[in-house]
Amino acid sequence: MEQFIPFISDVGFPIVVTLYLLYRIEAKLDTVVQSIQSLPERLKERT
Repeated sequence: MEQFIPFISDVGFPIVVTLYLLYRIEAKLDTVVQSIQSLPERLKERT
């Protein structure tokens, strides 16, 4: 058990930061996908 504590402290923080950043990027990518999907409808409205 004593061997895992330094490993978790060394690797755990980067993993948490990576998961947090992936979560934020996923939310922004969902917004981009919705914008791209609505683009043809918006272009039809203009013509």
